[in-house]
Amino acid sequence: TNACYMEDMKNVKRCEETEGQMCINTEWGGFGDKSPLSDPGALDDILTDFDKEVDETSINPGVHIFEKMISGMYLGEIVRLVLVELTNNNLLFEGKMTVSLDTKHTFETKHMSFIEGARVDQEVIDTIQDLLKVRCSEDDARVVSLVCDTISSRSAHLCAAALAAIANRIRLNKAKDNLKTAVGVDGTVYKKHPNFRHKLEDAVAFLAPECDLKFYISEDGSGKGAAMVTAVAQRQPHSRLMNGNGEEDR
Repeated sequence: TNACYMEDMKNVKRCEETEGQMCINTEWGGFGDKSPLSDPGALDDILTDFDKEVDETSINPGVHIFEKMISGMYLGEIVRLVLVELTNNNLLFEGKMTVSLDTKHTFETKHMSFIEGARVDQEVIDTIQDLLKVRCSEDDARVVSLVCDTISSRSAHLCAAALAAIANRIRLNKAKDNLKTAVGVDGTVYKKHPNFRHKLEDAVAFLAPECDLKFYISEDGSGKGAAMVTAVAQRQPHSRLMNGNGEEDR
């Protein structure tokens, strides 16, 4: 997960030019990394034991901490670790651990999407039983659904916090009371999860009420598509982005 935005050259300290704009690649997935080039410990107050285990057992421990908290690549594994903890404490699945439940990556983010998007019925119960080889009651299925919702909500809210910070930075740098701009988005979680998009957009609106962000989906998975969608969206509805003084809000 990552974000780029357009910064006025006068605010880019490493450049002597003051005219025009530069595209800034935030690499926000590395926020909170242990590297001295990042901000070590910035996320320590909100890291859970599950986050720490995901990081420690990953192929790149100590880096991409923020990404491991919000990316679809890791959300399913965080859910699985929570389910393991609940089972070990006899709060789920009759307290009976299985090889599947105890195996990394058996529960994926796509399974979260299915469970959160469906009613807790026999199909959901059967899906959980088939995936984790557990005996799952209706109450167990409701707990699993709640865990999935909690983890996806946290991801959306953390992503929204980072996005709101960028939007507010742009607004303040432009000395505007209100900002209107476009955000190009790609990514499977945003596009296919039943609730993530709405949670993200609602949280951004709450955290940055002075910023009116319009979200546009890109079908390109490289990030280039999101940039193109944003650029086109900024220019096409030109008349709708004009303020009362005849100046364009960006």
